[in-house]
Formats: sequence, structure tokens, C-alpha cells
Amino acid sequence: MLETAIATPPAAPPAGPQVGPAPLLAVTGLHAAYGQSEVLHGIDLAVAPGEIVALMGRNGMGKTSFMKTLMGILPARSGTIRIGERDVTALKTFQRVAAGLAYVPQGRMIFSAMTVQENIETGLTVTGSSRVPGDLYEMFPVLLEMKGRRGGNLSGGQQQQLAIARALASRPKVLLLDEPTEGIQPSIIREMGRTLKRIRDERGLAIVVSEQVLSFALDVADRVLVIENGAIVHEDRRADVDEAKVARFLSV
Repeated sequence: MLETAIATPPAAPPAGPQVGPAPLLAVTGLHAAYGQSEVLHGIDLAVAPGEIVALMGRNGMGKTSFMKTLMGILPARSGTIRIGERDVTALKTFQRVAAGLAYVPQGRMIFSAMTVQENIETGLTVTGSSRVPGDLYEMFPVLLEMKGRRGGNLSGGQQQQLAIARALASRPKVLLLDEPTEGIQPSIIREMGRTLKRIRDERGLAIVVSEQVLSFALDVADRVLVIENGAIVHEDRRADVDEAKVARFLSV
């Protein structure tokens, strides 16, 4: 008698959520204060490799305080900050840079008396290298043209490119930019958006941008968060952003 073989169906995949890449930046329960005045109230944030997160909010809502706390400029009162697997909460600022955190502060803070090349070289100190990587000049060709010019003689947009190049020279895992569009003309803002997405795609960094310009945030970000009075009050993936709702948070 001919028996019919019955194929065993393949095993079902395990139930539960699929685990994505471990975050490059993981912030948990972060509190910070100026003296007795608490300015950050338990912020949680995880940013994956190759992700750009826009942190939006009006002036005085905690964006810059959050950036400064991540960098160790403002001490954390409680909570943890991790870069990859490393807890950097208790580290000094230069140690956080060596661990992979880079910061472009509001106002850019370039060295105006130093040349473009000298400015970028200051970002190399944690790498052990003394040569500016060629791919930085390839990413910012205007800086190659002006590498012998003093930083103070550059336009606002060129200074912002210089500040980003200096930060990238430290070979970071996480890039923080505080109000990068401030004082920059619209055509340069669009170019900056393209550059940030290229940095994300080519280097796989986690990028956090604090911003008030909604159009720029929506152009570059994979995720948009709103901070108000030192706490995250709204969060959406870019595809789900309710522009009118976010705009209301930003209106005075």
C-alpha cells in the first residue's frame, strides 16, 4: 500500500517584538539642575545607529540644558547616559568625547583667530591622528578651498560647516547639534539638511538635533520629539507627525 508522505510545516517564528540594533545613545531618567532649580525632569531617549532625532521646543524649554548635560558641561543630578555599552554619566567632558560623543554648540563656537584647518585639527586630539581625514574635505568642499583662511572670516553657514567638520574629526558615534540653523540663510539650511542625512547614511551615526525650525526638522529627522519645561511631552515618527500639533508647541 502506497503511503502519502505528509510534510511537516516549518516552525513558526518566535512571538514578540523583533529586536532592532542596540542604541548608540541611551538616556534614562535624566534629571539636571542649575543650583536648586531643576531644569530636566526625567528625560528618556534612545537613538539607534543611523537615526536622526529632532528635539524641538521654544527657547528656555530645556533643549540646550539637555545637550549640555549629555556632554557633562551641566552635571546630571540623577539618571544615566550611555554611549553604546559604556556608561558615561560620571565622566568628564573630554572623556565623553573620547567615548564617542561630539557636540556642535549653539553659536558654533569656532576659534575665530585659527585657520579652518587648525580648527578641524582641534577635533583630532582624541583620535591620536594629526592629519585631517580627506573625506571631511570631500564632504565640505568649501572648507578645502578655505583651509588657510581664519575661521572668523567665514560666513555663518561656512562656520557651521566648519563646526560640524571639527566635531566629525573626533570620529564620534553620536553627534549632537544645538540650533544648527540659527542665523543661516535658507539655501544653506537646505544644504545642511542634505549633509546631515549623508553623514547619517555614510557613517551610521546617531544624530540629535535641537531645533525650532519645523520645516528643517521634518526634512532631516526620522523622529521628532518636543521638550517643554524640561520634559518630553510629544514624540512621533516622521511619517506620523501632526505638523499643526507640533507647531502649536512651538508657538509663543
